[in-house]
Formats: sequence, structure tokens, C-alpha cells
Amino acid sequence: MRKTVVTLFAVLAVTALVLAGCGKKAEGTGAAPAAKEGFHIGIVTGTVSQSEDDLRGAEALIKEYGEVKQGGIIQHLTYPDNFMQEMETTISQIVGLADDPLMKAIIVNQAVPGTTEGFRRVKDKRPDILLLAGEPHEDPLVIESAADLAVNADFVSRGYLIIDSAKKLGAKTFVHISFPRHMGYETLGRRRAIMEAACKDLGVKFVFETAPDPTSDVGVAGAQQFILEKVPQWVKKYGKETAFFCTNDAHTEPLLKQLLQYGGMFVEADLPSPLMGYPGALGIDLSKEQGDFKAILDKVEKEIGAKGGAGRFGTWAYSYGFTTTAGLGELAKRVIEKKAELTKLSDIMDAYNKYTPGAKWNGSFYNDIATKVKAKNHILIYQDTYIMGKGYLGTTNVEVPEKYSTIR
Repeated sequence: MRKTVVTLFAVLAVTALVLAGCGKKAEGTGAAPAAKEGFHIGIVTGTVSQSEDDLRGAEALIKEYGEVKQGGIIQHLTYPDNFMQEMETTISQIVGLADDPLMKAIIVNQAVPGTTEGFRRVKDKRPDILLLAGEPHEDPLVIESAADLAVNADFVSRGYLIIDSAKKLGAKTFVHISFPRHMGYETLGRRRAIMEAACKDLGVKFVFETAPDPTSDVGVAGAQQFILEKVPQWVKKYGKETAFFCTNDAHTEPLLKQLLQYGGMFVEADLPSPLMGYPGALGIDLSKEQGDFKAILDKVEKEIGAKGGAGRFGTWAYSYGFTTTAGLGELAKRVIEKKAELTKLSDIMDAYNKYTPGAKWNGSFYNDIATKVKAKNHILIYQDTYIMGKGYLGTTNVEVPEKYSTIR
């Protein structure tokens, strides 16, 4: 009799577990949430060819928290490379994430044109979803109208600090490379104006050079070929004590490749990272170091030194694009779990610091130059600049003169 009772209890227990498992799966969209209060977080980034670091940040979140189709919480999508011509596709992808009843936050990094409209449509459908924009391409007041939080690399402070760093490295000329679309963005256009003013004040010659837009008919390949052909001419024209800067990720690799061969200097990328342009320019394989930024930086620094670039090439020790995707994902998770506040600067920095041990950050809320109003949902941040062969420059401790905050 005792044996029969034990067997019966065992059968009942197994049955209960099976039914419980089926019940959990039915709550979601085909994936079992991690808890009774399960939630999903949507991440939208560019592709490997346009913004690899942003995408790798999403992969880091998937590795840690799992993807939705496997029972995790992260749903990752990529927008088209030709996002300017396929804006409606980007909008549809953002809005489509709101169809998931467990979706509680959507992060777009970089927040390319169309993000604001996508966010507005999401809010119409699901006002409960948190909307976070990493490195918005749309004007501050535009993205602020739809995003719950927007984060930009500090285009005001960096406009001065990049020039200050270039001068400290010995640069006599600073060449800014861009194209009309980017110069039409308030953030990038304003930074250019600040850079030009800083050059004048610090005794560095400022030069503007135009290059093809990778989203135009020439595509990424055509834009990169232009840079490959032009850099030797620019170095010959302006001299090797010239620091170069470009506003587009796709331009960065060919720029670095040619500067390493022909001379010139490079303080940091538009969206800095040891992965931004350096692996391709140096011809090195970083697959074994993937995700380990200390190991990545060490390998890149060693190769830069071997090519005679020590003291002339810089970056942020940790990728801005990677950290923004991963950091905003982590922040959203903590906010959903009521462990952080979305627009509390210390909570935002803490989420970023999780992915950047040892590096220093600085930042503040965005001040609109026209309205003189400080935004409540838009922050500007920057990481200390790291120069290969020298180490950190201490840029987060440099005081940026107040006059630059009013230049546009």
C-alpha cells in the first residue's frame, strides 16, 4: 500500500509540473518568460557593415539574458543599411516590437531618422513601453518629444576636448571630414562649429573636407574608396602633424588604414571604440578577444606601436556604441524591475559602468541653445580618451570653457 501511494504522488507531481510548464508558455508569445512577471526588451541596431559595435552590444545582452525565441528577454532587430531611403522599414520594425504583449522597453541605437515617428506610433499603441534612443540622428527637441530617454556622445564638450587633445599630441592642423546630410544634423553641425572655434582659440588650423555619404548612390564601398584615394593627398597637403576626424563610421577604417601608412594623427572616432575601424585597418583578427575590451585594446595598441603610431592614435578604451546598446538595455531592465530610475544620471552611469570597468565617464543633461531649457530626458556623455602608447589623457577632468556651450 505504501509503495502504491508514493507512486501515485509521483505521478501527480509530474502532471502538475507539465501543466505548470504549459501554462507559462501560453502567457507569452511562444517563449517562456523567466518569471510570473515576465517581460521582453526590444533592441534595434544597425548592421555589421554600418555600426558593428552597436550590434555587438545587443549580442552581449542576448548572451547574458537570452533571446526571446529561446525563452530569454531580448528581441534584436537590425534596420537597413540604406536607412535614409528605407525609413518606413525602420519605423515598421520599431512599431512591430510593440505587438509583443510582454514588450516593456524598446532601445534604438543608433536612433537613425524615423526613430521619433516609430516611437510616436509605439506610444499610440502601447504607452506602457519605455522608449530609449541611443545616439539620435534627429534634432534634440525632435527626439526628446517622443523618447523617454535619449543619450548622445557629448557633442558640445567633445567639440572642444578633441581639439584640446589633438594639440596635446602635437597637431598643428585639424581636418574634419563629413558630408551635407551629417552637417544638417544639429548635433553634428554644432560640434563642427565648436571644433572650429576651439582650433582658433588653441592655435590649430581648422580644415573641412567633404566625402561621399555612404547612404547615397555610391554606397559604403564607394565612400570608402574615396577616403582611400584622398587621404594620401590630404596628408601630403596638410602635413603629418595633422589630426583627422570623420563623422561617419564607414569612413573610419579606410581613414585609419591610410593614416597609419602615410602619416597623420587620429584622436578618436566620432563614436569611439578600439573596434571602430582599427581591426580592418590593421588587418588583425580579434575573434578570440571578442567581448573582452581590455584584451582587444591591448592587441590593437601593440599593432599600432609596431606600425609607428604610438602617441598618435587614440580611442575610448571601451566602445561607445557597444556600451550604449548594452548599457541602455541594462538600464531598461533595472527600471522595469524597479531597481533604477530612467532619467537619474547616477543610475544611467552605473548601467554604463557595468560594461566599462576602469574607465571614467562624465556627462550632464542637454541644454538647448535656443530655448535655454535643460532637458529632463536627454543626456550627453563622454569617456576619457585613451592614446595608444600613452594611456588615458584625463579628458574627463578637463574643464571645458563655458563659451563653447553657446556656440552653434
